[in-house]
Order: sequence, then structure tokens, then C-alpha cells
Amino acid sequence: MYGWVSRLAAKKTPKIKIDSFDLTPGRKIGGRYQVISKLGWGWEGEVYKVREDLTGIERAAKLFFPQRNLGNKASKLYAQKLHKLRHCALFIQYHTKEVIKYRKIPVMALISEYVEGELLSVFLTKFPGKRLSPYQAVHLLYALTKGIEDLHLFNEYHGDLHSDNIIVNQFGLEFDLKVLDFLHWSGTKRESMREDICGLIQIFHESMGGSRHYAKLPKPVKEICCGLKRSLILKKFRTATHLREHLETMNWF
Repeated sequence: MYGWVSRLAAKKTPKIKIDSFDLTPGRKIGGRYQVISKLGWGWEGEVYKVREDLTGIERAAKLFFPQRNLGNKASKLYAQKLHKLRHCALFIQYHTKEVIKYRKIPVMALISEYVEGELLSVFLTKFPGKRLSPYQAVHLLYALTKGIEDLHLFNEYHGDLHSDNIIVNQFGLEFDLKVLDFLHWSGTKRESMREDICGLIQIFHESMGGSRHYAKLPKPVKEICCGLKRSLILKKFRTATHLREHLETMNWF
């Protein structure tokens, strides 16, 4: 009988699925933060720029989609990973958590430091042809690779590298970058680290205009991209360290 009651209750329990929060500027979350703008998004949730009412300090708030954060497991892992990586320059500093209500549904929000800058996807649109030159792209790849190398040396991985969760803080002789998000795969850490390496090459390729402009790229650049063939990329760059060392010693001529 109790099993029948449990099954009946389960059938009456609505499945919680949110694919986008789309919070508008001025919206209050957690009773003490005001939404300013959306910063980015990923598989697990969305990241917003918010302002703390009491202090006026700007923060970043990551809101997790409930179906991707069952038992708050994903948010807990995310907070623990940020804390573990607090000395890695590529990653933001975690502060605290808040539980907010979205359409009467409890949603976990993690509050972290806010970093000035703009998403890489927006940054690229400001260049001629909306793409970087090969030389600029190599500098971008090098900055990202050094950050991901640090991450891997902590025996961690990112898992969701793309141009909508990378912030360009400064750009000159070097790129100053921050990463907004992580993704927790069910596979091994080694497999996830390999995904990060492929993600780095994919971003590099896209930053120069993608397949449309690939044929005209210099040979040294093509030797990094490997035609975006996963097997060739991972054979050539077994670790982020191998990729970083290749960039430091590559010959343009």
C-alpha cells in the first residue's frame, strides 16, 4: 500500500525544468541583490551581474537550473571547486550561496566576485571581420592554455569551454581572462581534461573566423588546429602542458 501511495505521489509531483531564467535588470534575488545584466550561460545555468543592496558592491551570481542541480550536488561541487582554485588567476573567487524563488521554485544561486570585461563572443565582434588575426589568436590561446594548465595541475577540469563563458578583462600584449563556468561530467577526470584541450583548440579556431577562413591560415596555425580532428589534436597535445610548450616554441617561418 505504501508503495502505491509513493507512486501516486510521484505522479502528482511536477517535473521541474527551467531552460532559461531571463532575469530582467532591477529584479531582486535573495532579498539583497539587484540584477544588473546577464553575463553568460552554460549547460548548468546562467550567470548574472548583480549589486548588493547594503554595500553597492557588484557581484556575479550563478543560478543553477533545478534539473541540472539535483540535491544541490552540482552547486556544491562548483563552490568547492572555486574554493580549491582560489589561487588560480583564471578563475573567479567564490563568496557565498543564496536560495531564491523563481516561479515559486527554489533555485540555488552562488555569489562570487564580479570581474570587469566582456564575453569573448562579444569581444570578437569588435575586430575587422569579427575575428582575430592569427598572431592575436595565438596570444588568446596561450593565456587560456596557461590557465587551464594550472587547473589540470590541481587535478581538476573545466568541461564547458566556449566563447560565452570566457571574460576578456584586458587586452594588449597579453590577454587577461576569467572563466565563468564549470561542467561536471560523469566520465573520468582524464577524459574531461582531454575535452578541455579540444575546447581550447575549438575556441582558437573560432576566434579566427572558423572554417570559412581556415584555408587561408598560416601553416603553424593549422598545425595547432589539426583540422579540428579530435584524434589528431589529442595525439599531438596529450596535456595542456604540451600545448603550452608548443606555443612557447612554435616557429612562424
